[in-house]
Amino acid sequence: MTFVLGLTGSIGMGKSATAAMFRAEGAPVHDADAAVHALYRGAAVAPVAAAFPGVTANGAIDRAALSRRVLGDDAAMRRLEAIVHPLVREAERDFLRGAVAAGRPLVVLDVPLLFETGGEGRCDAVAVVSAPAAVQKQRVMARPGMTEERFQAILARQMADSQKRRRAHLVIDTSRGFDAARDQVRAAIRAFAGRDGEAARRALAERD
Repeated sequence: MTFVLGLTGSIGMGKSATAAMFRAEGAPVHDADAAVHALYRGAAVAPVAAAFPGVTANGAIDRAALSRRVLGDDAAMRRLEAIVHPLVREAERDFLRGAVAAGRPLVVLDVPLLFETGGEGRCDAVAVVSAPAAVQKQRVMARPGMTEERFQAILARQMADSQKRRRAHLVIDTSRGFDAARDQVRAAIRAFAGRDGEAARRALAERD
């Protein structure tokens, strides 16, 4: 059965670039953020708009307006997650079904808050993307519109990087450049591809 590798990491750690490296090496990647973006233009529009009036624009969810409504409000965030997470899980199961049918030896679930939401149980192993805190902050603060207050609010929702590293089966260090990170991605694929995994089997049985 297809081996499911979870990929996660805190903001600014280089997770998106690492996921792209897995794709470039031929490993299918399910991007939870991309799934949410698609849902905000489709199936999630009506229920999210009902829960948070005024967050739509041109028939889609306005992510900036929604962020202003929920960031820093734990109750609002939980209400949003209760709507969106089941829809993302369904998209993830569709992805796994296709990978299993195609005989893929390894797939990657790219999930920003994997540990925070208990998502490691949906994976056979977890890789955490990491970098020193100073590198992380430099990357994040260079983003357009980022403020110290917003950065700290995002960090407050995320498990500490040190704790993620302790819980990971594998840590990918992105502070040493793209070539070093790519070598670590290739090593991960060699280590896990072709191993018999249970996560995909459980997910597909859950759907059935």
